Amino acid sequence: MKYVDVTQVQKNMGKRLFTNTLAKALFLMATLFGLLVLVILIYRVVSQSMGWVDLNFITNKLSTDPERAGIMGAIMGTLWLMVVVAPVTMFLGVGTAIYLEEYAKKGRIQSLIQTNIANLAGVPSVVFGILGLTVFVRTMDLGSVVLAGGLTMSLLVLPVVVVASQEAIRAVPRFLREASYGMGATKWQTTKNVVLPTAIPGILTGVILALSRAIGETAPLIVIGIPALLIPLPDGVLDKFTILPVQIYYWTIDSSLVAEYANLAAATIVILLLVLFVMNSIAIVIRNKFQKRF
Repeated sequence: MKYVDVTQVQKNMGKRLFTNTLAKALFLMATLFGLLVLVILIYRVVSQSMGWVDLNFITNKLSTDPERAGIMGAIMGTLWLMVVVAPVTMFLGVGTAIYLEEYAKKGRIQSLIQTNIANLAGVPSVVFGILGLTVFVRTMDLGSVVLAGGLTMSLLVLPVVVVASQEAIRAVPRFLREASYGMGATKWQTTKNVVLPTAIPGILTGVILALSRAIGETAPLIVIGIPALLIPLPDGVLDKFTILPVQIYYWTIDSSLVAEYANLAAATIVILLLVLFVMNSIAIVIRNKFQKRF
């Protein structure tokens, strides 16, 4: 008969409990540190923007006079950028996800495409800016216009949309597809009428989060030469433009010359944070409202 050393068991249990408590404390400290830094940043931005965020600031155009400067041009440029990014990203991203999940044969080619998409999601954004500068600005001779910027940002967020759409399509229960096939539906009819309606909440959530990233990116647009000058408001996809993050970047740089530009940059950051908060909230509402459980 084998005897159990109770003392040794108690020692081992004590070590495990101590390790668990230590790990929990370390993780809590890491979380609190991140939250503390975030609170400090938000407090500093909000405090610097006090007295600068008003209706005139939102509706006025860019000006060399800080008291008269506004961000209407940057807001319109951001909206026009989304006019290009949203349809291009949805069409290419969702189409790629449908092909990979529903039509592509499992094998080396499919695995290679999947691996490359995952790798593209980790490529620095400035690399996409260099690609956009080479292909859209110089080779296609578009110049620093909305269309070139939108196509560049579409390439940046496309991997995010593809991966999110794949996960949403993959989560559709198999028995729904089998029931559709059993009723005589074709592959495309099943995809269009069964798979996509079921996966649309996850797809829309991924698209909105990707658009939020596109709104907040600066490096690719700076690389392709997007200005922050006193240019007219854009009226189409072939006009020059600027967006909120680019305007923040240039005002932050110029704050060393004119101190008030730091307040303008902080006020623009507050507006941008509000826009991102609204977009992310919409994504959460869509996911919670339309998500179905089977």
